[in-house]
Amino acid sequence: MLKNLNSPTDLTVGTPWKGIVSFTLPMLIGNIAQQLYNTVDSIVVGKYIGDNALAAVGSAAPILNLLLVLFIGISAGATIMVSQYFGARNRESLSYTIGNCITITAIACLLLIVVATPLIRPILVMLNTPESIIDGCADYLIISLVGMAGLGYYNILSGIIRGMGDSFSALVYLLIATVINIVLDIFFVAYVKMGVGGVALATVIAQIVSSILCFIKLSKMKEFFDFKPKYLKPKSHFVKTIIKLGLPSGLTQAIFSSAMIIVQSLTNQFGEQFIAANVVIMRVDGFAMMPNFSFGMALTTYAGQNVGAGLYDRVTKGAKQGTLIAVGCSAVITGIILLLGKPLMSVFTDTASLVDMSYYLMKILAAGYIAMAVTQSLSGIMRGAGDTMTPMWISLITTVLIRVPVAYGISFLTRTPELPVGRYECIQISLLFSWVLGAVFTAIFYKIGKWKTKALK
Repeated sequence: MLKNLNSPTDLTVGTPWKGIVSFTLPMLIGNIAQQLYNTVDSIVVGKYIGDNALAAVGSAAPILNLLLVLFIGISAGATIMVSQYFGARNRESLSYTIGNCITITAIACLLLIVVATPLIRPILVMLNTPESIIDGCADYLIISLVGMAGLGYYNILSGIIRGMGDSFSALVYLLIATVINIVLDIFFVAYVKMGVGGVALATVIAQIVSSILCFIKLSKMKEFFDFKPKYLKPKSHFVKTIIKLGLPSGLTQAIFSSAMIIVQSLTNQFGEQFIAANVVIMRVDGFAMMPNFSFGMALTTYAGQNVGAGLYDRVTKGAKQGTLIAVGCSAVITGIILLLGKPLMSVFTDTASLVDMSYYLMKILAAGYIAMAVTQSLSGIMRGAGDTMTPMWISLITTVLIRVPVAYGISFLTRTPELPVGRYECIQISLLFSWVLGAVFTAIFYKIGKWKTKALK
């Protein structure tokens, strides 16, 4: 049974929803484990250092997410290509895709370290980061950048493994890394007294371990592709296709992260407690989003394999079933989080006013998680079929053209002598509005069906 779990899965046969659910479950557990990375970081920082350190980690997050867009793009392109070539049983193209992804990732890591590291502190100053947390933010980001190869390769290689239908192995490696991260978090912060930098170092070490395990796994999958040096040499067709498919996903994340940075500049003006409240919200609602992201990734692989095999009716059937299940799961988890919101938030801080503020803001976002289930599921289908541009444009419109103006607009319109920056709810209201509109736009463009013409040749 264990051998079957960590072997590639053919999603072109069997009952669609059963295959989707069985493939999603390991990813859901894995995404929860990944969320634990950030959650444990926040718990350790909040409990052992204080609320200001918690705010420092939170202010660093949007910048770090922006720096990761190269790897997100490569991973997205790799997952789509691998799933389609695996579905089409094209061994040679599958081998070149995997080899070229490994090479491109190495180049991306080097460029990111050289270019981005000197810019960290100037960016933090530009974003009005409070003096009380700027040093912690800088330490966290610089250490994360230096160890970027671990995170980059885990994202790319786990995407490749999932593209061939094996979501279980990536889960096992992530669980191992999570345990390492938790142990090192406590060691570096509570015992070595390294502060926020210790949290970043613990995460970097854990991610390096998970990426090494992914490399070992791929080297043993020779029955499906060839893992030889010649496939590492960049080949223009595969490099261009990886970029063509991955660039929209990378740009989508870049757009989202850039908008978050712009909004973070507004967030920083509300002070350290509001920044810390947003960190708590991000950690808790990260778990509410897990079914959405997991079903989105599963449906990308499902669509890719079935489009590669030419089974479009099966893609449509799986899209409907997968989306309905994702919406149901999201509704249940959102209800649980709302019911247990205060106890969950008190895990991060002992400050009662911070817990109350976090819970109040969390309730504003609640309905948005269900809307995101629709967006992630149908976007996953479109991406898996090769249409990565449509989700990118939807993200651009809802995040940049809607969320940012709404946030700043509410802030401006609610300013008073007592509230010189306006009402802090503007951040969550703008996010909820963008999520709901994103679901509506995604459903419309999925129905139009342009994605059906985007299969790889």
